[in-house]
Amino acid sequence: MELDGVPLTNLDQPLFEGATKRDLVDYLDRASDVFLPELRDRPLSVMRVLRGQGPFMQKNVPKYTPDWVRTTTMWAESSHREVRYAVCDDRRTLLWFGNQRAVEYHPQLFRLDRPDHQTHMILDLDPPEGAKFDVAVRAALLIREALRQDGLDGAVKTSGSKGVHVFVPLTPHSPDDVAAATRAVAVRAERLDPALATTAYIKDERQGKVFLDSTRAYGATVVAAYSPRLRPGVPVSFPVPWDDILDVTPADFTLKTAPIGDSPSWADLLPAPQTLPADLVAEGHTIPVARVVAMHEGKRRKRAKEAGDG
Repeated sequence: MELDGVPLTNLDQPLFEGATKRDLVDYLDRASDVFLPELRDRPLSVMRVLRGQGPFMQKNVPKYTPDWVRTTTMWAESSHREVRYAVCDDRRTLLWFGNQRAVEYHPQLFRLDRPDHQTHMILDLDPPEGAKFDVAVRAALLIREALRQDGLDGAVKTSGSKGVHVFVPLTPHSPDDVAAATRAVAVRAERLDPALATTAYIKDERQGKVFLDSTRAYGATVVAAYSPRLRPGVPVSFPVPWDDILDVTPADFTLKTAPIGDSPSWADLLPAPQTLPADLVAEGHTIPVARVVAMHEGKRRKRAKEAGDG
């Protein structure tokens, strides 16, 4: 079988729990009109699952990548090396990824023409193990209220796993200011209901609360709207209007059931790009970076353990 010049092979092979490779390719083709705008002009990492192997994250494109797949080479600070990323600009490339059994799509937070501009402020809300989805939704509503109190607006989507993502489109700001403002929004939301939500980066300090993750900044990625996820049933990260978010579950949106074309698109739900208020940025710069705090705490605990063992 061939679509858009892309040979599609072994479509009836199992892909992941509850889905075949054909289900993936059919979904990507069906969703391409709304999915591609979330990927276009952004360096892309994908999660692939090959037969007989566990899932793995692919950043560097393989040597056999067709020459018509657009790529860009960038320095990856986390791995201290040059990485040749794919850039998924068109249906042909998306179908090729599907044939490569690429299930999850994690674009960078900037476009190639403006690598200094993070296009969205992002809050990733992660409920505790065993909690129901509505707990994450209630935390998202805290984020929405914290944003509103400073004149900002955002849109919400399921993460495709157990949580939700809140996106706030931005006008150009320095990466440091975006990261700071994200921390401030999380802290303000935590203040609204500290019994429900926490900004504690270390898991054993969260006390069964929803984690308001404010670390989606700089070189981070986040799973794109409409991306499938490597979870049982292969759910999809799906946009939901605020008025409907309390009435859905992640299981409502899968490769086979996601209502592409029958609900508002992510582009329709996102507000126009906004300027970060000065007070939010200023407050954020007084809040320590969560990962740095966690790193120092980890070192402290290690020293304490070594002293105790000694």
